[in-house]
Amino acid sequence: MIVWISFLVAILIFLALDLGVFNKTPHIISSKEAGKWTGIFVTISFLFSGVIYWLYGNNYIANPDALKPVDASIKFITGYLIELSLSVDNIFVIAIIFSSFRIPQKYQHRVLFWGILGAIVFRGLMIYFGVLLINKFSWTTYIFGLFLIFTALKMLFTGDDDKFEPRKSFVYKSLRKIIPVTSHIEGEHFFVKKRHITAATPLFVALVVIEVMDVVFAIDSVPAILAITSDPFLVFSSNIFAILGLRSMYFFLAHMLNRFAHLEYSLIAILTFVGLKMLLHDYIKLPEWVSLTFIAVSLLVGILVSLKMSKDEVSVEN
Repeated sequence: MIVWISFLVAILIFLALDLGVFNKTPHIISSKEAGKWTGIFVTISFLFSGVIYWLYGNNYIANPDALKPVDASIKFITGYLIELSLSVDNIFVIAIIFSSFRIPQKYQHRVLFWGILGAIVFRGLMIYFGVLLINKFSWTTYIFGLFLIFTALKMLFTGDDDKFEPRKSFVYKSLRKIIPVTSHIEGEHFFVKKRHITAATPLFVALVVIEVMDVVFAIDSVPAILAITSDPFLVFSSNIFAILGLRSMYFFLAHMLNRFAHLEYSLIAILTFVGLKMLLHDYIKLPEWVSLTFIAVSLLVGILVSLKMSKDEVSVEN
């Protein structure tokens, strides 16, 4: 309990510093600034695996039947890489949402900041019930595994025909029935009062749509990491570190998303792998390093192929 409270307090302190100090004044985040913060978040995430080793090392000394510290660290890194890779699709959708509601770049950070707070709560609830289901009903592992393979196949055979359109979404239409919505940006405000009527600004609408879409993406990502471990702290912490790094990664990749279009095949490979791992867990026990290696190599190959293909496409156009 002390570990959980300390972790949550540390996250809240960082978020308070983020909005109150580092980004107190709304501004356009450059690719250079976003790249710097992306590097910082990735570094901190990998360093936290050392904290995981220390925490689980102390627990292993007290209880030799507990998870080994090396395995715990590898599970954390593997889970983090899974969440980070699956966040790529989320970045594409966030870009579409901001474009659809014409959110100025200098206010996008504010929307994503509050989106993170909601994501922490919703991810926490989904992880709690996911772990509860797997521990209480072992057969749910097979359901999660089949769902991940189904998702991978859907990604493989579905083209751009299902492109997300925020203004036509159920979320947007429902929100307009609940509260008046203005089409004007009122600075960094989520709500504005006009003629004694409180209306939601496009910033709030974008926030709600992003929040709902994050829950949709979590339906894929949470079962994926549960294939690696059902330890609640490892699942939650790896999720949170990936979410915290999502904002800076978005601003870093926002202007070159097309260059990573082929990374989707890496996500398909990863989802298929973890799905099969869940389905075959009673028959095949893979060492922790195998999962980590497969996921890391899949990501690396996807990034290299995407960059190579985009470079070739540019050369052909010229």
